[in-house]
Amino acid sequence: MEQIAKLKELIASAEIDAEKFNKGNSAAGTRLRNTMQQLKATAQEVRNTVTEKKNAAK
Repeated sequence: MEQIAKLKELIASAEIDAEKFNKGNSAAGTRLRNTMQQLKATAQEVRNTVTEKKNAAK
């Protein structure tokens, strides 16, 4: 699944921005929040894909 690779990339990006935010960079906090929203949406896509495949197998 390419969505899993996207999740990994987003997590790596979130880690970088989280470190910057902890050092006082408020712009990194905004990027972190955006990345977390993208993570949520991508995770939902994975859930939907798994559900579709599971139901198609029945």
